[in-house]
Amino acid sequence: MKLVKISNVEEYEPPKHFGTKCVKVQGKEESGVSKFWQGVSTFAKNGGADWQYAEGTFGAEFEKTYFVIEGSITVENEAGEQYVVEQFDSISILPNEKRKMWNSGDCEAKVVVTFSV
Repeated sequence: MKLVKISNVEEYEPPKHFGTKCVKVQGKEESGVSKFWQGVSTFAKNGGADWQYAEGTFGAEFEKTYFVIEGSITVENEAGEQYVVEQFDSISILPNEKRKMWNSGDCEAKVVVTFSV
């Protein structure tokens, strides 16, 4: 067992993100967890992420989930379908599913992000 204090984690900048503050709170380096890593992303109003995770690109091979703990985000897939993910809703992104996302609400959005490894 290992406690990770939010005050001890450092921010990181994921590729293709804008208007976000991201911290990794669980993972191999942080706590020894080896099957997934978890972070918290805070999206400013109009913050988000451009298209990512098309087959053969960085991070595409991993499963991902987004669990909204505050505010709302919209996630769009390659077919143009948009999913509004509100507080306490979650969405899964399977391997090789291309997506973009943005804060679609009127306030900051906080999202727990989980990636398989």
